[in-house]
Amino acid sequence: MKRYLQVISLDDALALIDKEVPRKVSSARVPLMASVGRVTASPIYAANSVPEVHLAAMDGIAVQSSETVGASDQNPVILPDAVMVNTGGVVPEGYDAVVMIEDVWRSGDQFIVRKAVSPWQHIRPAGEDITQTEMVLPSFHAIRPHEIGALAAYGVSELDVIEVSVGLIPTGSELVPSGTRPLPGQVVESNTAMAEAMLIALGASCTRYPIVPDDPDAIMSAVSQGAAAHDLLIVSAGSSAGTRDFTAQVIAELGTVLAHGVAIKPGKPVIIGRVGSTPVVGMPGYPLSALTILREVLPRLLSRFGLPRRTPEEIEAVLSSTIASDLGIDEFVFVAVGKVAGRWVAAPLSRGAGVQMSAVRANGVLSVPASSEGYEAGSSVRVRLMVERAQVDSALLITGSHDPALDILSDLLAQEGFEAHSAHTGSMGGLIALGRRECHAAPTHLLGPDGEYNTSFVRRIIPGEEIVLVSVAGRAQGIVSRDGLGFDAITTHRFINRQKGSGTRLLLDYLLTKEGISHEKITGYSREVTTHLAVALAVKSGEADMGMCVKSAAFALDLPFVPVADERYELAIRTSDWDDIRIRALVQAIDSVMFQEALHALGGYDTSISGKQRRLP
Repeated sequence: MKRYLQVISLDDALALIDKEVPRKVSSARVPLMASVGRVTASPIYAANSVPEVHLAAMDGIAVQSSETVGASDQNPVILPDAVMVNTGGVVPEGYDAVVMIEDVWRSGDQFIVRKAVSPWQHIRPAGEDITQTEMVLPSFHAIRPHEIGALAAYGVSELDVIEVSVGLIPTGSELVPSGTRPLPGQVVESNTAMAEAMLIALGASCTRYPIVPDDPDAIMSAVSQGAAAHDLLIVSAGSSAGTRDFTAQVIAELGTVLAHGVAIKPGKPVIIGRVGSTPVVGMPGYPLSALTILREVLPRLLSRFGLPRRTPEEIEAVLSSTIASDLGIDEFVFVAVGKVAGRWVAAPLSRGAGVQMSAVRANGVLSVPASSEGYEAGSSVRVRLMVERAQVDSALLITGSHDPALDILSDLLAQEGFEAHSAHTGSMGGLIALGRRECHAAPTHLLGPDGEYNTSFVRRIIPGEEIVLVSVAGRAQGIVSRDGLGFDAITTHRFINRQKGSGTRLLLDYLLTKEGISHEKITGYSREVTTHLAVALAVKSGEADMGMCVKSAAFALDLPFVPVADERYELAIRTSDWDDIRIRALVQAIDSVMFQEALHALGGYDTSISGKQRRLP
């Protein structure tokens, strides 16, 4: 049944694949060293026994065990026919045991033993590990790196693996190849690179084709050739219903569109079709939409070709902020997961379909089912891990104010085996998360009414708790622009603002009140971004004329900077977490010469206070 531009559920889409894509298992013979990560197409049998003959398991003498019966300290036994053997050496025919060299005395050419041995003692019998023709691995087994040694020892030099040939066709006139610096309006083609990496990890082999422009005839030619050459074809981009989206039209003309639109977010415009006997998937152009299809849909398709579906580990976590979702859509949200105060906490990351850094920063993904309108903060949710459990165990959640210094700290922590995940919620949001035990550290720079940074806010938001404020650095806040504008130009030029609850926003509002300036007179006051670098980028790109950020962000994009305030940027940490090995590593990183030298290189920081601690109350 043909479905065109009619949205179906994810479950229906997966059932459609099972129904419309017949099972087909093909194989290829590959050298042993090329088989890591591939899936066996048939059982693998040992070509030889290991060991092939009886071997000594110890240094000593090979004996006939019956001749040692009754040997003791009071009754030593002389063995004139024993033979010296070394560990791993062949036990001569007619001998059925080895006496350890420590238990042997020598008298001329004769050996004396004072301890009896039983038959086959200290001998590795032929075939102890495996016998010739015995099965080593079954069909449909993903070969692990450590199994290569065993296969080599068992005489396997090449083997049959499942071969699924996947063609990847990128489309779009705006695309340029990776390695090319894009001009305004151009986009580096990255989706097929991501697809190839993920598909190879699942056991497929891939061919990436050159970029095809938004021309129906060119796309039709590429799809026709690709479908004839591969078991599965993926066309990247052009799957929506815009004026330059031709993928569905091309598949319909060459074959059949089985589904166009699946109720998932991101990834809704996906196409599932068939050209001849070859399944064809039209993958959305937004990177995270494409990733959703690769993660949620492609494994089901590959399973029709014999590749096993791998189930990632799941954990139960507490959600740190509310996620609202639409009924009728399965939504997938990237999260940063860490263990705080003995429980797993999941912090949602940006949900924009084009924000690839959400996937880079994430170590887990949660699903909001179509039957739900989302989850409230504090809800218990199931999270699928994207990394090994040990990596999540070492994760450090840092929630609060953004600063480029956090990237330096993350790198220093990574060198010590810890992975830092930063959520840019603003200073207030970070302290609230710390108060709810939903992060390990909260970066903050809130100027209190008493002229002191951070202390009054910590006391108010986390009352009665023992908190340590660790100074990251002093830093300069000011106006970034392309023309060297100062604060006095704020009412005559377009402004880009930070989000509510951020320390930068509070400082701005404090200065506006001090100068008697209404925010209604500022063009762009309501336009918000979540990082200092985003402010600087908006100014550099011409989206705004000026904004407020730290000096290092302005310098990073080579923009003029006019300071308006010096502030204290600190990490708020619970005293009860002070002995956590992750916190210790974080504090040591702040105190390190490497960190302070890196801040000096960025510019705009005072490291004389870096590492200093204040305890509240």
